[in-house]
Amino acid sequence: MSVREYNRSKKPLLGESDNALVMLVAINAIVFVLLNFLKIVYFLSYDSNATAETFFNRQILDWFILPASFDKLVTRPWTILTCMISNYSIWGLISTLLWLWGFGYILQDLAGNKIMFPLYIYGGVAGSVFFLLGMNFIPALHQNIDLAPAFMGSGAAVMAIAVAATTIAPDYRIFPLINGGIPLWVLTLIFVAIDYATIASASGGYALAHLAGGFIGFVYIRQLRKGIDIGAWMHQLVTWFDNLFNPEKKQAGTSRDRLFYKSIGKPYQKTPNVTQQRLDDILDKINQQGYHMLTDEEKEFLKRASKEEL
Repeated sequence: MSVREYNRSKKPLLGESDNALVMLVAINAIVFVLLNFLKIVYFLSYDSNATAETFFNRQILDWFILPASFDKLVTRPWTILTCMISNYSIWGLISTLLWLWGFGYILQDLAGNKIMFPLYIYGGVAGSVFFLLGMNFIPALHQNIDLAPAFMGSGAAVMAIAVAATTIAPDYRIFPLINGGIPLWVLTLIFVAIDYATIASASGGYALAHLAGGFIGFVYIRQLRKGIDIGAWMHQLVTWFDNLFNPEKKQAGTSRDRLFYKSIGKPYQKTPNVTQQRLDDILDKINQQGYHMLTDEEKEFLKRASKEEL
């Protein structure tokens, strides 16, 4: 088993500028504030609340959320992406952010900060695609397509993050004061069961979208364990844009200290040999108890093992 997915620089905290989880929470919150600010403007501009809501939905909200029919999608294809960060209800936003923060924090603790954005986007896009397929090709859902609500919210993306974290460490314990903690797989199973039970209902399109997001989360981690990061191209694209507008970063690494001898460890420091058996034992411990239960020596061993591509 590769150790690449467990290689982390340090535990992400709330104040760090490159914390993907904080950025995702902030993006969802900002879009929510923007939509509701515009809604208030509309309600102050019309005498009738019903008229204000009708114009707001038609002129603003419909350009953010994913329509159920392909005919409308052709006129606003970008909604496949914008729908995953659009929250209209305050309770929907609170629910989304709680699940996102809870599972996202665990995923960062287990696998680091790097995969958060790609996993979120893949899960959201998969949810959008399966919502459209379900609403247009499942007869029970298609018959009410004109009355069906459009797809919005980051439920599918959050489901991808939840299943990804559970795939890495299903026995990761939360709420340790309750009989030693609740295994993560139990919470995720409840999360998935709720969507599974609502497939045969008016909100079946949403349920299909969430389950599709969960499947993407499982596939992402399975590929990552094989050494294949299907989200690497996103990081390369962001790095390319960043270097394009910040050319000084390209030369940031050409400092004087690169001309001298550099070593990973301290001089004359004795370190144990990297062996496959030792690596397997540590990875088993992560799978059973979580990364946070490792000792400092075991974490250092993982770093050296990942650099040696064991």
